[in-house]
Amino acid sequence: MEGYIPPTSAGNLQDYEVASKEFTWASVDKEFDWSKGSVYNVAYEAIDRHALNWRKNKIALYSINAEREVQKYTFGELSRISSRVASGLTKLGAKKGDRIFVYLDRTSELYMAMMGIVKMGGIAGPLFSALGPEAVKDRALDSGTNIIITSQYLYERLLPILDDLADLRKIVIVGASGDMDENCVSFDDLLESGDPNFQAINMAPTDPYIIHYTSGSTGKPKGVLLGHRAMVQQCITSRWVLDLREEDTYWCTADPGWVTGTSYGIFGPWYLGTSIVSYEGRFDARTWYDILQRYGVTVWYTAPTALRMLMRAGDDLVKEFDLERVRHICSVGEPLNAEVVRWAMRTMNRRIHDTWWQTETGAHLICNYPCMTIRPGSMGKPIPGVIAGVVDEEGNEVPPGTEGYLALRPGWPSMMLGIYRNTPRFKEYFRIPGWYIAGDQAYRDEDGYFWFMGRADDVIKTSGERLGPFEVESALIEHSAVAEAGVIGKPDELRGEIVKAFITLRPGYKPTEELKEDITKFVKTRLAYYAYPREIEFVESLPKTRSGKIMRRVLKAKELGQPLGDLSTLDD
Repeated sequence: MEGYIPPTSAGNLQDYEVASKEFTWASVDKEFDWSKGSVYNVAYEAIDRHALNWRKNKIALYSINAEREVQKYTFGELSRISSRVASGLTKLGAKKGDRIFVYLDRTSELYMAMMGIVKMGGIAGPLFSALGPEAVKDRALDSGTNIIITSQYLYERLLPILDDLADLRKIVIVGASGDMDENCVSFDDLLESGDPNFQAINMAPTDPYIIHYTSGSTGKPKGVLLGHRAMVQQCITSRWVLDLREEDTYWCTADPGWVTGTSYGIFGPWYLGTSIVSYEGRFDARTWYDILQRYGVTVWYTAPTALRMLMRAGDDLVKEFDLERVRHICSVGEPLNAEVVRWAMRTMNRRIHDTWWQTETGAHLICNYPCMTIRPGSMGKPIPGVIAGVVDEEGNEVPPGTEGYLALRPGWPSMMLGIYRNTPRFKEYFRIPGWYIAGDQAYRDEDGYFWFMGRADDVIKTSGERLGPFEVESALIEHSAVAEAGVIGKPDELRGEIVKAFITLRPGYKPTEELKEDITKFVKTRLAYYAYPREIEFVESLPKTRSGKIMRRVLKAKELGQPLGDLSTLDD
């Protein structure tokens, strides 16, 4: 079909249809040392086992700081350092099941701390370093955090709230300077006290290794617990979806404060022994292209927002860099607009493979694969081993082309264990018997490809029709003047709701009434009669989370003068 992008190579997943029929989760067990009698622990499988073979001298981490200086660590070095962290934490009184927050910029110490916590049986809680003290307080009180590992400047940010954290016993400070409180210890002293031969603690598959806080729309963020068994799914999808191989250098641009930054920014690639690149600095198009070129990145996992920003920087900038080594690109965080897929083919001659999953799912669920034709704008198909459907309120699957709730049969290995201290909220995901309900609206086409319509609470009901905002946003960014767009339903007496679009412009364009009319006409020629924006507002920027999702609920709340809800993960 016109517009579809055929495969250029089969990749690690040779034949999707065959794998979907024949694959079993048990077949992945042999990937891990625990199947041969070693301890069951995600940190052991990600780091320690590689330190026992030839990979001990292989670079595990290229850690690039904000000034573009790089530190390199081998698997052997990280194994010893993370063991020191684990041992040092136990000497501070940490024990299995303790919640230990990592509140750091994306420095090498973040990776050392994460591995050390999990190695000693703790539950790691990675936090965005952009979070303010009240946001940290909410999460610390909810989880009963026992220890926080942070840096000197972030520790000073937390000073106003520390007295409120009743469960907090110790604070470990990276780069500690000056006098410290009696409950503080420097990261250097923690390492010095630790044993480099500390052995990872044996865990159960259902023991949690991480707690990720996801932002709530109105209430407090919820703590999603993922278990050690998630390694099974994270490992096989790193091979199938990310297409990782021994010789790859891999860059996941997601912050570890977000689940992508841990499941596929740390653990998944390291199960396969892949070298990863980490960059502490903020987005800059030229810097990002330079990192891809300088470090010979072969597999790149990023967000639609970042890709749209690279589009906005212009095609000429791409041509200044040699990106030939970039073999495989994946996208995550929100749906990938078809125009971005076409841009990548035009400028880099590379397909972008959209991936769909959630914090609560722990790993990839519906994706595009190297062996499969890409239908731009589609989520792709379920990973082998997972059953997905589109259902109505009663749990009945609806016919192809019919919109409904995106649903999955529960029981995949990385599915969340629960919401910390909130069983009722956890049960809501399973309110329709036999299904996990993702909270997204979607439809499936005749060939089994899934298409995202929008979050269930984002869907616009206009003139008796239901409309997903993503469809309108995708049409808008095809216009030459539009860099990004966020779309909401605005109450209207006649139509129920009308479509309102908030638009940022590309360089060289100015907001005018004529441009609004031109954009409106442009969308009218591409979408159904009711789907064009009846109101357009030009804005300097759109509210987005640190992971790149456009916060439509914030746009809607501002438009209607309603409370903005939890803004702790809003990007600054």
